[in-house]
Amino acid sequence: MAWKSWRAARRRRSNEVLERPQYGWIWKPLLTLLGLYLVVTVGLGIWWSQAPAPFDVEQATLERRGEAALEPAGRGAVTTATLAATVVTLLDKPGGYLRNDIAPPGLWLDNMPHWELGVLNQARDLARALPGMTAASPDALEVAAERLMGDDRDWVYPSTEQRLEEAVEALDAYLATLGEPDPAGLVAGQGLAPWLAGVADRLDDLGLRLSASVGQRGALRGLDVDADALPPRTPWHRVDDIFFEARGTGWGLLHLLEGVHRDQADVLAEAGADAAWERLVAELAMTQRRLWSPLVLNGSGFGPFANHSLVMAHHVIRARDAASALAERLGALPTPPAAPNEAPQAPVEPPVVEVEQSDDADVTPPPEALAEPGAAPEALVDEMAEEAATPGDETMNAREEEEQAEEAAAPDEGAESDAAAQEGAPPGDEADDSAA
Repeated sequence: MAWKSWRAARRRRSNEVLERPQYGWIWKPLLTLLGLYLVVTVGLGIWWSQAPAPFDVEQATLERRGEAALEPAGRGAVTTATLAATVVTLLDKPGGYLRNDIAPPGLWLDNMPHWELGVLNQARDLARALPGMTAASPDALEVAAERLMGDDRDWVYPSTEQRLEEAVEALDAYLATLGEPDPAGLVAGQGLAPWLAGVADRLDDLGLRLSASVGQRGALRGLDVDADALPPRTPWHRVDDIFFEARGTGWGLLHLLEGVHRDQADVLAEAGADAAWERLVAELAMTQRRLWSPLVLNGSGFGPFANHSLVMAHHVIRARDAASALAERLGALPTPPAAPNEAPQAPVEPPVVEVEQSDDADVTPPPEALAEPGAAPEALVDEMAEEAATPGDETMNAREEEEQAEEAAAPDEGAESDAAAQEGAPPGDEADDSAA
């Protein structure tokens, strides 16, 4: 009996809970879902924070040209394809373009968005320099540079991703023109020095900002850094942002330098800049070494913690010096000749002078065949032949004067021929003419 009453009381309490719920049980599934969401977003954040693998510029050129890759292309095909592939990497890497994300996990990330900024800055610099490397400044390159210069944090229409896709389409359109029979490609050596000078300025700014994270300014003596030109000390929460921006700059610049080298190898060899170019590439490759620490450390001296910013500043500043030396060496090259496809100048016509005919002037009447409009061509030819066969009085007088001059000079020529015969030399042409 007591057992039945206990079960009835339990059933009654369950009904009361269902009729008047206290909602204490609903937090358990919500907390479970929140925990799963955090685990997924943290995992995605770790995956999306991995830098993409480098790509082969030759393979990227073949893929972007498609079937046209079977035919030769003009100078600049590898540079254009490498720039397009670099921009595509920002869109197709794990997580896509994260710099303008407004929702987790992209909103929580800061390393990869600054890495994207470093790559995008190098793509912008080369896109602005490409029209100056050509002879005609194609419209497609101007459009690509304009699209890349947009705001890198736009997420509303038109978003940054849409502008990057339009820039890639413009670059592909220009790349297609380089496979035509008469491509308007890059001019050998033109625009290289200004582009490298801009690269040196970009690296100098990065080197100063990396060095500003060092608390002791005396540690910068060996880096050739002007301590007075340093910005204020970098806050602790922004040290990793500048570090990853420098890594993105090195990653993008390595690929772009490789593409430019494939198109301008003859110019670099002529300027003797191969060694300096390899030194620049080697310093940038050092910025891509694996970071074993989960955090970007900002230690000092030989303490227990390294100073990753100081090591990065060392390689960036050395790359800056190499880029400056390359810009000076290439700037000393002679100016390339004008492009052969330039429009030729219009021929200058001589001025027309009106001549008034005097009434007193002697006018030779036209032949009878020309005077008659209906004359046959055979009659005209016969009349001209008769005139050539019977010269006028003036022609006869001129010939008589020439014969008299030859007879007067005949004794002198005969004497010269006798003298030549006595010396054993054959007589000259003049003697032959006189004897004749």
